Amino acid sequence: MSRFPVVIHHNPECGTSRNVVALVKAAGYEPEIIEYLKTGWTRPQLLALFAAADLTPKAALRTSKSPAEALGLLADDVSDEAILSAMLEHPVLVNRPIVCTPRGVKLCRPSETVLDLLDRRPDGPVYKEDGELVWDPAGA
Repeated sequence: MSRFPVVIHHNPECGTSRNVVALVKAAGYEPEIIEYLKTGWTRPQLLALFAAADLTPKAALRTSKSPAEALGLLADDVSDEAILSAMLEHPVLVNRPIVCTPRGVKLCRPSETVLDLLDRRPDGPVYKEDGELVWDPAGA
């Protein structure tokens, strides 16, 4: 396994997040997995992640399968501060997975965007859970 550090802010219930973990492992990494629904977020942590990924809280807001609409967070006039505060109270509001490596930080949707953050690729083809080919070294 590589010493190239990979940290994945992960929700094991999310297919995209699981696909990212599978891609990272197929490339030979043993990522540090942070299940943020269990650990929660801190304000400095979210601010640092968003700054590193060039995201605003509004851009990182998970709008489907989350309480965003019920909390009134989808209106155009909702401030980033209000969204950030809601994310601290309801960690599920943060879209995922957010991946950190020495190459940068990204919200990896679609899952194959994680490849931009790695210093090597999987040796063989990798398929998403739904069967879609996400990486094939023969076609790279």
